[in-house]
Amino acid sequence: MQDLNLKQLALSIKQIADEKNLPEETVHDIIEQAVAAAFRRDFGDREQEVRAQLNASTGEVTVYTSKEVVEKVGDSAAEISLEDAKKLNKAAQIGETVEEIDHPTSFGRVAAQTAKQVILQKLREAEREVVMEEYEDKIGTVIVGTVQRVEPRVVRVELGKAVGIIPQSDQIPGEYYSIGSRIKVFLKDVERGNRGPQLILSRANEQFIEYLFRQEVPEMENGAVEIKAIAREAGKRTKIAVHSTVPGVDPVGTFVGGHGTRVQAVMNEVGDQEKIDIVTYSDGPTEFITNALSPAEVKKIDINESAKRARVEVVEDQLSIAIGRGGQNVRLASRLTGYELDIEAAKNGTTASAKPKKNIEDSLLNAIEESQTEK
Repeated sequence: MQDLNLKQLALSIKQIADEKNLPEETVHDIIEQAVAAAFRRDFGDREQEVRAQLNASTGEVTVYTSKEVVEKVGDSAAEISLEDAKKLNKAAQIGETVEEIDHPTSFGRVAAQTAKQVILQKLREAEREVVMEEYEDKIGTVIVGTVQRVEPRVVRVELGKAVGIIPQSDQIPGEYYSIGSRIKVFLKDVERGNRGPQLILSRANEQFIEYLFRQEVPEMENGAVEIKAIAREAGKRTKIAVHSTVPGVDPVGTFVGGHGTRVQAVMNEVGDQEKIDIVTYSDGPTEFITNALSPAEVKKIDINESAKRARVEVVEDQLSIAIGRGGQNVRLASRLTGYELDIEAAKNGTTASAKPKKNIEDSLLNAIEESQTEK
């Protein structure tokens, strides 16, 4: 590339704009910036303030170099004498700025290479901005993408004009991502970085579950039912607290759906290994905590409102159910309600299952001993 073909560049503006899905004005501005950079490289100084105007029809370029009017020129790249300035503008005064005008027709190899680099860089930046604007409006929604690449710590998902990443912390544990498969992802954020916008995706957050239910429960759209809180350990268990604003409407039944079809549709998306508990929300903390600890049966709750803590008593045979495997049930119930929950077995349990069971041999021996004593 010996020369920068200005006419060819001008004629290619529309083609570049179409290929890159950018406005023609943006491409036009980028080429003018590139021409200004090439001019500085060939005829001026790197620090000069230069702007270029490109005639898209003819390919002719006009370059304007800003210079300060001074009594004595010390830096010819940035300064101009009053005498020379008056040739450009008769009204020029000391301390003002004037523009020198040039009409370059060609540039050398190095300047042409500089222009090419500027064009490529600025086009990439413009494309990124278009992506940012398009996807910033979609933050907080679920979009469908195609798994492009699976790496040790991230899964890359193609979303049309952009590629997003699912970080390890936002993947559902144990879920298999096969390249080329289509998946639903929640767009958490669009982060600006040195290498362009990064779309942060998730399948493991609470909002993903809420969005999936919104697709299955039309009653949420008109406000008849709503989700008040969600606590989730992706791939294992999710608890959601639901509420009805219409008297006579069962919120849990609405979310579960006939024969469990609605909750099953959500489970099909996140994986059947993730259990979903749907409980009724209540403004009363005692009732809400009782519901949140389902399926365990609660006997008594003592609440310390200032400490946001509650001591929960359950009968002994319900203790392991209330706590859950690895503390999961109580942990999720705590997050759902906003109270730190301490689970205890009720003292003096009245249920037979709360007492230690004797084996049949002990019962027989005791019966023999009692009959011998009576004799």
